[in-house]
Amino acid sequence: MATTQPAGPRTDDGRDDDLPDAPEPLWRELLGRRLRWLRLQRGETLAETARRAGVSPQYLSEIERGIKEPSSEMVAAIAGALGTSLLDLTSAIAWELTAAIAAPAGVHRLAPARLLAPASAHLLASVRSLAPTPTRAATSATYALAA
Repeated sequence: MATTQPAGPRTDDGRDDDLPDAPEPLWRELLGRRLRWLRLQRGETLAETARRAGVSPQYLSEIERGIKEPSSEMVAAIAGALGTSLLDLTSAIAWELTAAIAAPAGVHRLAPARLLAPASAHLLASVRSLAPTPTRAATSATYALAA
């Protein structure tokens, strides 16, 4: 007869402390989902996007399904073919990863892709607002150092 182990300490949200949290989604899975969403928003087939990016449709399909982890050069080529920048692409993925980690237990940990479209613009605006505005003197000093 199996014996049960005593429950571990409880966290503030009522979960057992000794239970593992759901694993973080992998970068390649989030990247693939975002790329597929962008492609479908443009109404394109795998073949059309793959041709413009210079990759095979099979490889693009494997990337979209989270099977392959492409190089940064491949990601840039596919992003360009989809009319987006690496900054917008990685910002949206970072936002989704943050949402997945911050979601409380029992809540779907990945936000639907349709909710993420405005996220990159909002995130970019937030990041830009935090960056210090260079003064004329600082800009001149930077140029002097570069020379």
